[in-house]
Amino acid sequence: MYVCLCRAVTDRQIRTSVENGASSFREVRDELEVGTCCGRCVPEARELIDQTLSEIASRISVAA
Repeated sequence: MYVCLCRAVTDRQIRTSVENGASSFREVRDELEVGTCCGRCVPEARELIDQTLSEIASRISVAA
């Protein structure tokens, strides 16, 4: 699903960015340019980043 229509950034791209090491909105923004045009996607992008980070943390705690 497209999260940022202005830059054609999808939820998969954001998740992949986080899974590859991005740990903040700023890092994802710098990599994908999400939220750099009109900004309407920023809340959804932040939520998706937080959700992905939580999922990664829960996988790590289960594995440990």
